[in-house]
Amino acid sequence: MLAYRHAFHAGNHADVLKHLVLMLVLQHMNLKDKGWRYVDTHAGAGGYSLEGEYALKRGEFEQGIARLWGRDDLPAPLADYVELVRAFNGGKKLHQYPGSPALAQMLMRPQDQLRLFELHPTEHKILASYLGDVPGVEVRLADGFASLKSQLPPPTRRGVVLIDPPYELKADYARTLAALREALERFADAVVIVWLPQLQLLESTQLPQRLKAAAAAGAKKGWLHARLTVAKADARGFGLMGSHLFVANPPHTLHGALLPLLPWLAEVLGQDPGVQGHALAQGTGGG
Repeated sequence: MLAYRHAFHAGNHADVLKHLVLMLVLQHMNLKDKGWRYVDTHAGAGGYSLEGEYALKRGEFEQGIARLWGRDDLPAPLADYVELVRAFNGGKKLHQYPGSPALAQMLMRPQDQLRLFELHPTEHKILASYLGDVPGVEVRLADGFASLKSQLPPPTRRGVVLIDPPYELKADYARTLAALREALERFADAVVIVWLPQLQLLESTQLPQRLKAAAAAGAKKGWLHARLTVAKADARGFGLMGSHLFVANPPHTLHGALLPLLPWLAEVLGQDPGVQGHALAQGTGGG
C-alpha cells in the first residue's frame, strides 16, 4: 500500500470523473451558509506535477484532463471543473494537476473544514507543506479508514466523505464497504463519495452492488452510481476499463447534472473504438 503514488495517474479519466463529482457536491453544499466538514481518507499529496518523472512515465493525463484542456465546447459543469484546474495552474499552460484536497480547499469557505488523512510519509509531507497551515485544514499522517469514526458526525451536521483507496490490496474492497457502513451508522446524512476501479476482478464487480445495499439500508437520501468506461480489457482480461463513482446521500441535483455529461465524457475520453462508456443509476435509502 505504501508503494502507491498517485502521481502516476494524476489527471487521468478516473480523476476527471471523481473530481467533477466532488466539485458538484461541494458546490451544492455551498448553497447553504452553514459550514461543512470534508473528510478525505486517502488524500495523497494534494497536487501533482504533470512534467515530472511519475506523470510522464505513463502519460495518463493525456487521456484525461489534457483532452478537455483546450476545448471551447465544454458543458457548463465541466467548464467549471477545468476552470478550477486552470486556477491551480495559474495560467493557460497545463503543467500540474490538483488532487482532491486542493479542489476541496479551492471550494471551501471560512466556516468549512478539511480533514485530510494520508499514510504515505512522502505524500503526507508534501500535503502538509501545502495545506497544513491553512485555517480550517488538518493534515494527519494516519489511516483514513481507521480515523473516519473520529470525524463523524461533524458539529454542523453537514459532511462530505471521500473514500478513494488505491485498491492495490484486495482488502481495500472490504475496508471500503466497511467504511461506508460505519460512516452511515455514525451519520446517516453524510454524503459519502466512493471511487472504485472498473476491472474484470471479482471484488471490483461485486463492490458496487454491496455499496448499494449498504446505502439502501443506512443512507437517508438514497444513492447514486455513475460508471465511465473508456477502454476495453486486454486479451487476458486485464487493465483498467474505467471507473465507478458511488455516492450515498447524493445532492438531489447530481443525477440531472451527470446525465448528459457521462456520454459526452465517454465519447471525448474513450480510448478504444466501440466502447460504450456510461451508466447512471440511483436508488432510495433507508435511514
